[in-house]
Amino acid sequence: MSTPASLCAVFQQTAARTPEAVALRDHVHGGALTWSEYAAEVAALAAGLAGVGLSRGGTIALMLGNRPEFHLLDLAAVHLGAVPVSVYNTSSPEQLAHVLRDCGARLAVTERQYLPRILASGVALDAVICVDGPAPGAITLGELKAATQADFDFAVAWAAVGPDDLLTIIYTSGTTGLPKGVELTHANLLAEIDGLTQVVDLRPDDVGLSYLPAAHIADRLAGHYIPIVYGLQIVCLSDLARLGEALQQVRPTFWAAVPRVLEKMRGRIEDALATAPTPRRWALRAAMRTARDGRRGVAYRLADRVLLAKVRAQLGLDRARWVMSGAAPLPPAVLTYFLELGITVCDVWGMTETCGVATLNPPAAIRPGTVGRALPGVELRLADDGELLVRGAIVTRGYRGDPVRTGELFDGDWLRTGDVATVDADGYVSIVGRKKELIINAAGKNMSPVAIESALLSACPLVGTVAVVGDGRPYNVALIVLDADALAALHRREPGADPHPLVADGVAAANSTLSRVEQIKKFAILPGPWEPGGDEFTPTLKLRRSAVSAKYAAEIDRLYPTPGAS
Repeated sequence: MSTPASLCAVFQQTAARTPEAVALRDHVHGGALTWSEYAAEVAALAAGLAGVGLSRGGTIALMLGNRPEFHLLDLAAVHLGAVPVSVYNTSSPEQLAHVLRDCGARLAVTERQYLPRILASGVALDAVICVDGPAPGAITLGELKAATQADFDFAVAWAAVGPDDLLTIIYTSGTTGLPKGVELTHANLLAEIDGLTQVVDLRPDDVGLSYLPAAHIADRLAGHYIPIVYGLQIVCLSDLARLGEALQQVRPTFWAAVPRVLEKMRGRIEDALATAPTPRRWALRAAMRTARDGRRGVAYRLADRVLLAKVRAQLGLDRARWVMSGAAPLPPAVLTYFLELGITVCDVWGMTETCGVATLNPPAAIRPGTVGRALPGVELRLADDGELLVRGAIVTRGYRGDPVRTGELFDGDWLRTGDVATVDADGYVSIVGRKKELIINAAGKNMSPVAIESALLSACPLVGTVAVVGDGRPYNVALIVLDADALAALHRREPGADPHPLVADGVAAANSTLSRVEQIKKFAILPGPWEPGGDEFTPTLKLRRSAVSAKYAAEIDRLYPTPGAS
């Protein structure tokens, strides 16, 4: 793929190439836009944004759910050479105030349900645009379009956008401290897609599903940018509770997932099997064993058609040629489970600072337990302490208005990832854990809490969330929150059943896969849930470990022999 000047140029080429093909659908509210309609709306909204003061280099905040208006307004701003900044819908007024001031936004786009928080942030904005109807303190999309100035030249505006212009600023949620604004250019993004699509297959008639937060690079990449480059159809899902329904109806041909969604899918399959007739349960297990052992003869093809294909159809993944899992570690047992079902799940690794994906398991050569190999055009190196360093055109130029933290991000022209990793002889990368999160116990032994947590999540479907603690302690303990769906299924099968013995069995099973020093000696089951954007999790489901340790200090101390011991 030749590299065009900007995403604007790519979008205009795509819209001209397939004008009547459907580009966007709204699963919740209904309606669809073709590529020609998409392009016309972008032009009209860009003119309106220019009329209310947005210009080249300016920033505009978007606080929207997964709906077509996000795509339209994001691209309208991009065509002006302006910089859209999507914010998490869970953000408080105080968090919004930091992001709005840090990026210098003078305009904001939102929905009525989020408007009060935008207004309560106290940040002076030139205009707030509400996409779903009139609301006090905001203008409508109709009023925005009416603000167009007669001398505005849309074609001149987007043609002036070049590869080194900013495409977006994405704020990392961060497990500590204030979020950092990662600056990504058009060149960064186009290099990312060029490398990515040399490894995975994309086709003009592909259909994807946008349901992850637009403030995160994962949905921005898979649900917004890639479809623009390849002219794919995206279905927007603003109600995550309807994900299962949407998957069954949309039947995406490619899909970006996160480990927690895949873990819950596996749990639902297992719950259904627990009450299925014994012959069916046995037959499915046998078919999955056949897939795992690589015996893919006539018997496997029959089992796949009769059993495994039905499971894939029930999940809505019967057309999916590949599923990409990222944003958090995927337990190898979960990955293997889906491979046995005939679903190609490619575990990836990357950061916002690398446009989302830097390494990828090739669909035809997946190695569970690794995050694959470097994308074409990406270089990797291990520092003396095992930290993974990255170099290439996908790497950010730095953090918005923060030269100090930008300086700390780089070692020369190598990006410091903060992840400790190993790389095998074939270039496959395994992530050991976050450099700053490694546990060093009282005996001076180093270990990764992520690896221990992954083992427990694989061993016990009842466990929804786990945080392993042991830094400076004599042994490791675990704080566990049960999965609500799995617990409900247990109580349907066995009313009043105590989950504690099952969790204990899961801990024992996980410990059998760990070294003695890594093993969990004690655990506590805590009330939940731990929600994205709450005290325990960032909006992208990364554990706030220091916050967890502080909030549950009493519970942790009770798991050690001397209360208050450190």
